[in-house]
Formats: sequence, structure tokens, C-alpha cells
Amino acid sequence: MVELRLIKIGEDAPNFRLKDQFDQEISLSNFKGKKVLLSFHPLAWTSVCREQMLSIENNYKVFEDNATIPLGVSVDSTPSKKAWSDEMGLKNLKLISDFWPHGEISKKYENFIDRLGFSGRANILIDENGKIVWAKLYPIKALPDINEVLDAIKKK
Repeated sequence: MVELRLIKIGEDAPNFRLKDQFDQEISLSNFKGKKVLLSFHPLAWTSVCREQMLSIENNYKVFEDNATIPLGVSVDSTPSKKAWSDEMGLKNLKLISDFWPHGEISKKYENFIDRLGFSGRANILIDENGKIVWAKLYPIKALPDINEVLDAIKKK
């Protein structure tokens, strides 16, 4: 059993600068005034991670309607993220690479599993002021319930 605790609700969200699948720099500080969902998934190219990212892509309009920027986060490299995004046909969702320094953002959000070398599966919602307002950790093999995530963004 892997024990993770996730960053606490009410804490300031650690800033980051990571590249997305298009090699564009993404920084949390660029989204001031909007909510951000960090949807951590262990590894690209796995079935549950695929379904997790597609569930966000398929509900992207709901995120937009609720002034929320969803970001998929894993330790996979930028080229791997690009190939995976193309294979899934993503049009909107940004997949950001926590590849190097390896797992640095996952570690800051207290969601890195050292012995496995990747993050746990988690959703973390950050409000317009950069505070953690909702966070949930899921079993590695479990698909997060997108309706639960959408309810969280609508309530916060």
C-alpha cells in the first residue's frame, strides 16, 4: 500500500513552470483569476490514464463554462505527451510534463511515489487566488469520477 497525503486544502498552491505537449511553457502564475484543475495521472499510454484524460477532454466545455483550466500532469517526457495526445485526438486539454527535474511538481503537491518513480492518481483544484480548495487521491487503478470533479469545480 502506497501512502500519500496530498497537499492540504487551504494551502497556497506551489507555482510551477512545465512544458506542455506542444513544448509551450505552462506556469500556474499565468492563470491568476481562474481556477486550475491539476489532474495527476501516473503514466501516459495506460488505459486508466487514457480514460482519465479523455473524460476531461470530453467535458472541456464545462470546465470553460466554470472558468477552470484543466491540466493533465505526469512524469512522462514532452515528446511522449505529444505522441499520446495525438493518438487520443486531444483538441483542448494541455498535458504537462513533470519529467525533469523528475517529479518535482508531484513532490511539491505531495503526490510523488518515490519507490515507483511517478505520481499517484489525484485531482487538485486551485481557486482564482492560488489556494487549494479541493483535493482527492484515488487508487492507482481507479478511474476518477468525472462527475465528482465537475461538481467540485461548480461548487468552488
